[in-house]
Amino acid sequence: MPTRSTSAPLVLAVLAAALGFFVDAYDLLLYSIVRNQSLGSLGLAGEQLLATGIDLLNAQLLGMLLGGIGWVIWGDRYGRRSVLFGSIVLYSAATFANGFVHSVGTYAACRFVAGLGLAGELGAGVTLVAELMSPQQRGYGTMIVAAVGVLGVVTASLVGDYFPWRTAYFIGGGLGFLLLLLRLGVSESALFDRSRNAPVSRGNFLALFTDAGRLRRYACLILVAMPIWYAIAILITFAPELGLALGLPEAPKAGTAILVYYLALTCGDLTNGYLSQKLGTRKRIMAAFMLLTAASCGAYFALGGSSARAFYAICFLLGWSSGYWALFITVSAEQFGTNLRATAAVTAPNFVRGLTALLTLAFKNLTPLLGSVPSAALIGAFVLLVAFAALFQLEETYGKDLDFLEPD
Repeated sequence: MPTRSTSAPLVLAVLAAALGFFVDAYDLLLYSIVRNQSLGSLGLAGEQLLATGIDLLNAQLLGMLLGGIGWVIWGDRYGRRSVLFGSIVLYSAATFANGFVHSVGTYAACRFVAGLGLAGELGAGVTLVAELMSPQQRGYGTMIVAAVGVLGVVTASLVGDYFPWRTAYFIGGGLGFLLLLLRLGVSESALFDRSRNAPVSRGNFLALFTDAGRLRRYACLILVAMPIWYAIAILITFAPELGLALGLPEAPKAGTAILVYYLALTCGDLTNGYLSQKLGTRKRIMAAFMLLTAASCGAYFALGGSSARAFYAICFLLGWSSGYWALFITVSAEQFGTNLRATAAVTAPNFVRGLTALLTLAFKNLTPLLGSVPSAALIGAFVLLVAFAALFQLEETYGKDLDFLEPD
């Protein structure tokens, strides 16, 4: 279907989704970049930076978990396009307001509301792109979305380093409102339009849990991506604390660790997308990169304390090896029928992010007992083992025709 793959609506949809992920990624990780700077200006110091930092991160993750459920009901009932509008308005306003906070309570409220908005962005964008493209080409579309989008974190890292933290939040909110103008020309998916009058329920989140086969697919999808967010939320976000615990004489900069990690993640997403298209497989590529992620985590704990240069190099390797996030979103969309596609593609990544709160809470509670490094290593080993077991329960979805519905 070459005409569909090269049409102006498709190009605009890919561009809107890619830039949406750019702003999404900027906002999502900006907190991690300016965590110590912003909390320090609010009067926190020492151990409070870690404990309060985890609490605020969890507020954002909880918002994403709850927001994901709301957006999926909206997206499969009223369309993918409507989610792209509503989500960006909500998280852009919250991010802009974050620049005005003067207490931890209002900071947490802004991160929670931003999480609610961020929950709808990536899944709805990838679902729209996947439904507009042919089965053989859609991997390239999501590869472009991922490559452009993850650069938002690189931008956030640079902005966080060179601008005051309040200004960094203002810039993020402003970028979101500018993107809103571009989205005015985005068209709805034809597959969704054709499903409007089908005699099946649409946007029924509970339908993912009422059928054993759907529940298994959904749970395995979530577990497969947990190593990515384990790396982001623990190894990278708390790089200053872990770097010192590993033996570095000076704490690594969180902004630098995030910058090199996400530069590598962009390369990883491109590598994963290209290989999955060329080799005609999603599952085997994900398995290979999960093995590389396990090796990178081992290097982080074994060699990360040798020097700052080695630490940042391992962060880069960890980012590249765990760069199967876009492939995971693509597989999430490909696993389910049109009436539940946005439901799965939006909630799966947000459940991954939301459940990351359990990992950070485990890290917070285990650290006083075992120390930060053993705690992080133990959690990582558990997450990776579960993820490998889940991957082998999923079907291969490369080239799958998406014009189908899930029965009630």
